[in-house]
Amino acid sequence: MTKFKSVYICQNCEFESSKWVGQCPNCGEWNTMVETASSKSFAKGAGGFGKLSGAKSRSLGKTQLTPLSQVSLEKTKRLSSSLKEFDRVLGGGFVPGHVVLLAGDPGIGKSTLLTQISAKMKSSKILYVCGEESVAQIRIRSERMGYSGDNLLMLPETDVDVVCQVLESQHAAHGQSEIALAVIDSIQTLSSEDLTGMAGSVGQVRGSTQKLTDTAKRIGMPIILVGHVTKEGTVAGPKVLEHIVDTVLYLEGDSQHLFRILKTTKNRFGPISEVGIFEMQEAGMREVENPSELFLSLKMESIVGSCVTVVMEGYRPILFEIQALTLKTKFGNPRRTASGFSVNRLQVLLAIIEKSLGINLSMYDVYLNVAGGLKVSEYAADLAVCLAVISSVKDKPLPSNIAAFGECGLLGEIRGVSYQQKRVKEAQKLGYTRVINPENAKTLGQALSLLFSRKS
Repeated sequence: MTKFKSVYICQNCEFESSKWVGQCPNCGEWNTMVETASSKSFAKGAGGFGKLSGAKSRSLGKTQLTPLSQVSLEKTKRLSSSLKEFDRVLGGGFVPGHVVLLAGDPGIGKSTLLTQISAKMKSSKILYVCGEESVAQIRIRSERMGYSGDNLLMLPETDVDVVCQVLESQHAAHGQSEIALAVIDSIQTLSSEDLTGMAGSVGQVRGSTQKLTDTAKRIGMPIILVGHVTKEGTVAGPKVLEHIVDTVLYLEGDSQHLFRILKTTKNRFGPISEVGIFEMQEAGMREVENPSELFLSLKMESIVGSCVTVVMEGYRPILFEIQALTLKTKFGNPRRTASGFSVNRLQVLLAIIEKSLGINLSMYDVYLNVAGGLKVSEYAADLAVCLAVISSVKDKPLPSNIAAFGECGLLGEIRGVSYQQKRVKEAQKLGYTRVINPENAKTLGQALSLLFSRKS
């Protein structure tokens, strides 16, 4: 006997409730409870109650215990994506059975990046499961990118059981699969008749991911799962989704600009500090091997309110231009606006400038921008932000050969940051001969003295 009932499941922590509530009692998140159909099967017994009809007694069978010392240490050959920036983030390429979750905002370029990888891996067959787009739409995109798609095998399917059967049949027919890589676009569109709820629900997303992961491990095929993100910027679906997969990648960037950064928050087969940088073009994603030169290509010489800083993206130092504009306010409360930088952090830095240097900023509107459209969250950019603001207020340009980095404390001191020597070398390599950093300037006042006490 099967009984159906409706329950509400939190999309964040999977907490179940018999009725809808605005705030999840378990994790405290708002508006995450989604109605889901649930079923329970009962077998009649004494008093009308009994065991679940699907319950089975499980035996160990031929299960064997293996000492860790006897596990083979032979290196597993990695499969290269033929994109250096993508391989850098993965740690050298795909590992057999590797399950990668690729997430990002709508329109950021996830499908374009995967099509680019397919075009680069032209000697390998790739299975592309298209649940969101039609085959014709993907063909249009590949034609725009100048890619014929001879090695791309299309599977317009949303049933995860059918997808797993296709992957296993390929492996069974040849002893090893002729398909080198599988792409699922996207995991939120897949569903299974064995699971309750509609496609995209907590149970379907979790169950579909688990089935694909089990198949990938069993046949040794790497799989890329495309995932949606919420308005908070996290992967949509239960948090356990990120625990199931081996690697979680985020493709970030401003849709109004061309640059994209590929970051990883989890990687079982490589570092989590590497980043890949791409430039979105009409013909696809172009790898950016020297991002500092690209971000500074349009910088003007010795302009008021501009300062170059060095930010670490993973293990890679990148130079950005910080731009500040200050205007006398026409209202009672001055405006503070920032693009690519935290407004709250900007407020703190303005307070530090007023207290430690005695510069009155209460009568100025302050506008801050990180040139290039990317976001800088590292505190090492504090010093450059302060110098750019001071340059704009004083209407005095900084020397063109100056770069600055360092964290500003509340007392006006400049604190040390990681990889200082690596940052200095990168700045000097690009022609910035004078680098203001915590080693040669201990306070904000000393930094200003180094800038304006002598000619560059």
